[in-house]
Amino acid sequence: MHELSIAYSLVQNATEAAQQAGARKINKVFLRLGKLSGVVKEALLFGYDIATKGTPLEGSELVIQVLPIVIYCTSPQCQQEFAISGLNGFRCPNCNQPSSQIRQGRELEIEKLEIEVD
Repeated sequence: MHELSIAYSLVQNATEAAQQAGARKINKVFLRLGKLSGVVKEALLFGYDIATKGTPLEGSELVIQVLPIVIYCTSPQCQQEFAISGLNGFRCPNCNQPSSQIRQGRELEIEKLEIEVD
């Protein structure tokens, strides 16, 4: 379960950012998680609860925004971005051309923190 080590890294990064902002408490961590990130949302939430014990994030909420896979079609008639529904659909929904240009879906990033300052 690599999600636990990811949760520990999230806690470390959020703690450092909060300290730099002069926070005394962190209430929420907002995370952007792409469908291609290789991270299971439920496992990350479970690991987060373990990783926050005894840290400034203990009792905080991890809010995860799951991002769809977005590809870019390079065919001359399209040249647009499209969200696709699954891993088997790396084809343009307009012209059915395959695409390997992934524009979104690999993210694993802290978007923002909800903190309390002194």
